[in-house]
Amino acid sequence: MIRPVKRAKAAKGEIAGKKKLSPAALCAEESRYLVRTYRRPPIVFTHGRGCRLYDSAGRAYLDFLAGIAVNALGYAHPRIVRVIRREAGRATHISNLFHNRYQAPLARKLAEWSGLDRVFFSNSGAEAIEGALKLARAYAHAKAAASPGSTGAPKTRILALENSFHGRTFGALSITHTPKYREPFVPLVPGVEFVRFNDVADLDAKFDASVCAVVIEPIQGEGGIFPVSEAFWNRASQLTAQHDAALIADEIQSGLGRTGRRFAYQKFNPLPDIVTVAKPLAGGLPLGAFIANEKFAAAFSPGMHGSTFGGGPLVCAAALEFLTIVEEQDLLANVRARGAELRAGLEKLAARYEFIREIRGEGLILGLDLSIEGARFVEEGLREGLLINCTHDHILRLLPPFIIRRGDVAEFLKRFDSVLARAVKPAGDVRKPKASAGAPKIQARSQAFAVAASR
Repeated sequence: MIRPVKRAKAAKGEIAGKKKLSPAALCAEESRYLVRTYRRPPIVFTHGRGCRLYDSAGRAYLDFLAGIAVNALGYAHPRIVRVIRREAGRATHISNLFHNRYQAPLARKLAEWSGLDRVFFSNSGAEAIEGALKLARAYAHAKAAASPGSTGAPKTRILALENSFHGRTFGALSITHTPKYREPFVPLVPGVEFVRFNDVADLDAKFDASVCAVVIEPIQGEGGIFPVSEAFWNRASQLTAQHDAALIADEIQSGLGRTGRRFAYQKFNPLPDIVTVAKPLAGGLPLGAFIANEKFAAAFSPGMHGSTFGGGPLVCAAALEFLTIVEEQDLLANVRARGAELRAGLEKLAARYEFIREIRGEGLILGLDLSIEGARFVEEGLREGLLINCTHDHILRLLPPFIIRRGDVAEFLKRFDSVLARAVKPAGDVRKPKASAGAPKIQARSQAFAVAASR
């Protein structure tokens, strides 16, 4: 009989039989073996609790980035941890060839939150976007097939907005406007045209009977926290209804409570036909979804779309718990209250620092548009023990967890004041003001420590 070899129990400070690497050694090993797609500061984070993240030296950082809008309940939320532990001991994965006990309750909750009817689960926001685009095209093809006498061109065009960001996969990238994301991979999926942001006349000029979908972020996140106007949303809704096309709302960053509403589009009257979600949905685990009304959802039949990992029992159970916590603890009210306090404090800082040109957003998705480069503030924030983000070189993006308290806001504002004061350089670095705040035109360049939203 061959007896299995017993492995010695790992000593403290060892992982899987290997000594724990120092932060410098770990960064060196990552540099050697990882594909070079990220610029990261030389800090290794090990754990978090509440709104704070801790590095390998035990230093705490007040997190106002939340994993780029993912950790809406902060870190190690006891109810999320309990659900993950429970489900990991049952079944982490069950094929979508079979039912699991959490998909249907979660789908029902998302339908109730959104005002729509049916849900498809994916692994990420980019996959949710891909599914939404496929659904819009499938609906258009089904309508054309049901009208054999029609001689018009196929309804396949997709309109997206300038300054948009929808993800890194080919379909999502095709409706993402920023050149630095697109140009290394052209040609992309054909049939996409971009409309000037919040320009109703340009939307009218580019919309015709060949359009099958219009894709809108109610608040552009990676683009710099630019809210879409009510006039633009309403006109897009009118045109899509008139031409039987899909109005798709990308709520991957702005949805599921971040504005203080369940969805950012709920500030408008017309509902979208399809909405995409991801980021905070499963409490930090990878889960995305698109939600559609019955008319468009009916365009998919068995076999037309699928996902191996989308909607597994563990992630769906965590997502159901996340939504329940938001409801039971009235976190939307907290988002609104803390967001108002944060914005009021930022407005006071803007009155003192002339390089803060504008503060945009609502709830806990806020952007500070600067007249100088923003990377220095991100770097100085790390030294101060703050986690923030810069997008498009000069817009500081704040996405704190929904659970922040009044004291957290006050602490952030005090520390952020110090960051602003220390990071300012001579005035020769000042940018010229934008021509129009309503139609952002931003030339984005890569920068140290600026992390683009990944989907």
